[in-house]
Amino acid sequence: MNRLDVDALLDDPATRVLVCCGSGGVGKTTTAAALAVRAAERGRRAVVLTIDPARRLAQSLGLRELDNNPRRVEGEFKGDLHAMMLDMRRTFDDMVWQHAGRERAEQILANPFYQTISTSFSGTQEYMAMEKLGQLAAQDEWDLIVVDTPPSRSALDFLDAPQRLSAVLDGKLIRMLSAPARAGGRGIRKIVGAGFGLFTKAVSTIVGGQLLHDASTFVQALDSMFGGFRQRAQATYDLLRSPGTGFLVIAAAEPDALREASYFVERLSAEHMPLTGLVANRTHPVLAPLPAPGALAAADRLERSGDAPLAAAVLRVHADRVAVADREKRLLARFTRAHPGVPLIGVPALPADVHDLDGLHEIGRRLAGE
Repeated sequence: MNRLDVDALLDDPATRVLVCCGSGGVGKTTTAAALAVRAAERGRRAVVLTIDPARRLAQSLGLRELDNNPRRVEGEFKGDLHAMMLDMRRTFDDMVWQHAGRERAEQILANPFYQTISTSFSGTQEYMAMEKLGQLAAQDEWDLIVVDTPPSRSALDFLDAPQRLSAVLDGKLIRMLSAPARAGGRGIRKIVGAGFGLFTKAVSTIVGGQLLHDASTFVQALDSMFGGFRQRAQATYDLLRSPGTGFLVIAAAEPDALREASYFVERLSAEHMPLTGLVANRTHPVLAPLPAPGALAAADRLERSGDAPLAAAVLRVHADRVAVADREKRLLARFTRAHPGVPLIGVPALPADVHDLDGLHEIGRRLAGE
């Protein structure tokens, strides 16, 4: 097995961005935080951007809460550690302020249609996660940015989000809605013909005239920002493909999770993204060399004699653990055969949930193979 050397990765000054991707429920957020903690312990100025709204991570880092601005984490670090949680609406608002003048920005932010899509439009979270990454990289305050991407069960949605959002905003319907502004105030009928009036009447009946008006007003105000959206999306996409970026696929040693990890690996390869390796969370390595059949035979003998019932129970637990470890080894070996060039590290499960910096420190040690 090609082993992933996490410490070498974190210590390399050329590593500027680490993107943790994977489906939900595999420990991705905790892994991202533990990587940032480990990096700060080893002397780097690190910031972790999380998508997880749970307060548990903030509490683990010793913070009351996380928000859209990096907050310093107090601890015994050779370097420096900050943490933040993505606020989609605030990030979208910041983009509007940056790309529009004050008057136009106020008009956009007050528009009901904008207030809806800025929090619930498909792909908005993924797009804003990448936008925030671009903002952090531009500030040049940290030498390592660790990104916890939104959970995606079947695809790397955050890679598609900029193009998808841009395509929708530049679609035919949106362009028709913005037609009056493009024509210097002439009526829609003069631009696209009388048939469009029947179309807008039909749409108004379905979605409501006010919503259609809000959408048209929003697009007209946003029209000058389309170019800025595309430029920012392309700049972030280029950052993701740069030599200083590394993608870590996070998975569990389970069939479904590893199937999805395989898809992630293949998709990253197809996009020519710099894949760094796979982190297999919550593994169960064997703690003693005793094979399962020998443990079960010894447990049977102890139970028949009536001696040491506790020892017999421990032997049976050990046998179960060996069976789980063997199963995980087979699954990871199958993944390695399918993707022989992908470095891999298994992270043994902790006996309890992570709830403080010590827990994140321990996860970091296990990530490093200690």
